[in-house]
Amino acid sequence: MKRLFATFVLCMGLVTSADAATPAKELFGAKPTGSQQKPAPFGSYAKGCVAGAVQLPETGPTWQAMRLSRNRNWGHPETIRFIEKLSAFAAKQPGWNGLYIGDISQPRGGPMLSGHRSHQVGLDIDIWMRPGDNLSLSRSQREKISSISMRRSKGAYVNSDWTRAHHEILKAAARDKRVARIFVFPGAKVQMCNDAKGDRRWLRKIRPWWGHHYHFHVRLACPKGARGCTDQNPPPRGDGCADAQKWVNDILNPPPPKPADPNAPKPKPRREYTLSDLPKQCAAVLQSN
Repeated sequence: MKRLFATFVLCMGLVTSADAATPAKELFGAKPTGSQQKPAPFGSYAKGCVAGAVQLPETGPTWQAMRLSRNRNWGHPETIRFIEKLSAFAAKQPGWNGLYIGDISQPRGGPMLSGHRSHQVGLDIDIWMRPGDNLSLSRSQREKISSISMRRSKGAYVNSDWTRAHHEILKAAARDKRVARIFVFPGAKVQMCNDAKGDRRWLRKIRPWWGHHYHFHVRLACPKGARGCTDQNPPPRGDGCADAQKWVNDILNPPPPKPADPNAPKPKPRREYTLSDLPKQCAAVLQSN
């Protein structure tokens, strides 16, 4: 099937034979601007692309895009609107004037030259844990400044830099109907479970995951009517607090490693995606002006 698709896009003149064999990350990483198409995500978060992506302005009333040299401040228009709304809420928190926004997607999404496996369809956003207190940072300063870690004990607990404002910002993000899930380190989820009052349904979207102590990762659901977009399965039912506590317990008391199986086959190295691995619409996304 992949060979047939590659033949099809070659015959249609969408890509050259060299492009068909080139790792997709090199093709998408070389595009400096979004495609002149109707906005649409194609494929899944870790295997797709985005048409008609919009660039988040480098500086807005309540945000700054960080690490501008990466050119990863592009997303679906719904993603940009989400950032505008959440950053305005963050600006009302004590000690915050807004948000520092990390990676969203490349101008046309797709696999990245470095870093993420996801962030391919313009619906993933990394938001720094560092309070956005100074929204006048220069481009140079935004390359040098770093976020701050919120974890201690390898992620089993939050540290003294964690504040109620972090809780409220994450809560506001999770209560947004556009959000599918939010990844944070396990100790943060447990802390939020302990501090949550009243309606706890929003906690379901806060998911423990390794890392994510310098930033939290917001994943939006596929926009309404985006037929070429594949949603991740919804989180398990419930608030997820027991699951997060198990993560913490395993950090504090790691289970004994399983004995190695000498007869187990060696894992195959991960193959780089080529264009034929991605949804067929991605060839047109690359080709578009």
